[in-house]
Amino acid sequence: MKFICNKQSLYEAITNVSKAVADKSTITALEGIKLKLKNSVLNLTGYDLEIGIITEISVKSDDEGEIIINSRLFSDIIKRMPTDEILIEVASNLSVTISGGMTEYSITAISAEEYPEIPELSDGDSIEVSQPVLKSMINQTIFAVSQSDIKPILKGELFEIENNTFNMVALDGYRLAVRTEPIKNDGSYKFVVPSKTLIEISRLLKDDDELTCVIKASKKHITFEISGYTVFSRLLEGEFHNYKGSIPQSAVTEVIVSKRELIDCLERASLLINERIKSPVKCVFENGEMKMSCHTSIGKMNDTVYADITGPKIEIGFNCKYFLDPLKTVSDEKVRLLMNSGNLPMKMIPEKGGEYTFLVLPVRLKND
Repeated sequence: MKFICNKQSLYEAITNVSKAVADKSTITALEGIKLKLKNSVLNLTGYDLEIGIITEISVKSDDEGEIIINSRLFSDIIKRMPTDEILIEVASNLSVTISGGMTEYSITAISAEEYPEIPELSDGDSIEVSQPVLKSMINQTIFAVSQSDIKPILKGELFEIENNTFNMVALDGYRLAVRTEPIKNDGSYKFVVPSKTLIEISRLLKDDDELTCVIKASKKHITFEISGYTVFSRLLEGEFHNYKGSIPQSAVTEVIVSKRELIDCLERASLLINERIKSPVKCVFENGEMKMSCHTSIGKMNDTVYADITGPKIEIGFNCKYFLDPLKTVSDEKVRLLMNSGNLPMKMIPEKGGEYTFLVLPVRLKND
């Protein structure tokens, strides 16, 4: 097996495919990238039994063959090769020679027969979404995915497509994030995608409105086709929470406030909070002012943000990080905060549109 390839094309493919390679595994083959050569096409696969990434690049060859090379070593070698063109030769004893200019490496590969079988991927109905839209949907919800193993289904995000509308939903029991986007698809689909998969998907998606991502789901697996890459993943099994019933449809107090001022205020409060020292941020909404205070063993902070407030006074406490996370993803300059009491969840939406809904549970204040 012998081929010549462009260094940059190969390195880019290795870098992206290696995101699905296992860091450490009892199956040594999973720590490597599978290379499959057929004439002038080199196919690269990374797979850790949960998520897989496949791509292909053009090379100069009329050979065929398959091997597995350790992902980290392969990446480091290619990155440091001094020439734009690289020659790779594989001997029958699985010895691999990588050469360019005056530089030559000899390493040992693994037989492709040791690579686990890739699941059969769906070629049925597909959903097509703009790449920048899908990227923003992931980034505006991923932070609300549960990190706990108590309810494994919540370690993923719900993809809900119905009535030409695409809802992406994440929740962890303390907060809920919903991003809605119109879509040209009159089918009805529901599945839960692991957050690990979505993080890697987001990294591959480009900010080009001309580019799309094609999504296909089977009963147990999902594939994303993104600009020459195929990402496949298992789906999470179980019943996702009925999130629609949790979102309040009305509010007694409505607050319109500058996103930037609110972020700055919360970040100032966060200086008094860490993993060991936790305390809620107390917010009082009254007379055109949002008064914020925080008191921990480190110190005290009092601050005020001016806001448009409609409705009765509300006194409520929040986890600082849970309040901050959604604000950092909203594109509008102002947000609407909708509340019914100090003991019920607060709803946050952009001032000008309802494509994004965030819900956060309050924290009981000590003087309650």
